[in-house]
Amino acid sequence: MSEAFANFLSYFQYSFVIYALITGVLISLCSSLLGVTLVLKRFSYIGDGLSHAAFGALSIATVLKLTNTMYFVLPITIIAAIVILCAKDSAKVKGDASVAMISTGALAFGYIIVNIFGASANISGDVCSTLFGSTSILTLTIGEVVLSVVLCVIVVSLYVFFYNRIFAMTFDSDFARASGMKTNLYNIAMASVIAITIVLAMNLVGTLLISALIIFPAVSAMAIFKNFKSVTIASCAISVFCAFTGIVASIAFSTPVGSTIVVADVLVFAFCSLSRRIFHA
Repeated sequence: MSEAFANFLSYFQYSFVIYALITGVLISLCSSLLGVTLVLKRFSYIGDGLSHAAFGALSIATVLKLTNTMYFVLPITIIAAIVILCAKDSAKVKGDASVAMISTGALAFGYIIVNIFGASANISGDVCSTLFGSTSILTLTIGEVVLSVVLCVIVVSLYVFFYNRIFAMTFDSDFARASGMKTNLYNIAMASVIAITIVLAMNLVGTLLISALIIFPAVSAMAIFKNFKSVTIASCAISVFCAFTGIVASIAFSTPVGSTIVVADVLVFAFCSLSRRIFHA
């Protein structure tokens, strides 16, 4: 037992493990905060649509050989988020349709761009790495870690500062608008925050698994708690636990980081659902 614990502690002597844990935990924290609101508003699949939009932008940035792709991918993803949230209230294109259109269109466009103009000899491997995360979270530079920390701190700070307004818009946006709240401005701000989180999460779990970071911690917390504040806190705790456990397990067992984190989220959700059935039977 002591030998196994010693082996576990030995992982933390490597800087790439520390970088991955710091970034992964913070990204998961941001995702869980936004996830509660998105799930309650029945708009949780915005993460899926935006992740595919980010994939399309990343494909273009890769073909253009940009040194730092985030400065190109982030604005495109923010624009896509604003379009989706604005389309949510449109009579012509509803929110779920706009998500599906942007998701499939951007994914197909990005893959074609990479295949036609990509210079890599292993296009399939590169695409698979982007879609599923692979081990990119374990190859972060100190600059990328600092940028991720700064963006995550901004996201958490904005959420805490505007908590009451987010609460009001989550449950009754019409009343919030009638009471004088600038809902359109807050929707744009929320879209920007969601886009930042999605772009950060691409390195953690890949574009196809980002929705899991948003949905699973929130629904797991909702299986146990009913109060909005309690659900938010529990969702953050679950997300951080799963991120930490998933990253360490992926290093220990040489499994894909993103998939391992999502599996941890699924197991926790199953445990929470089972607990609810047992104690509320």
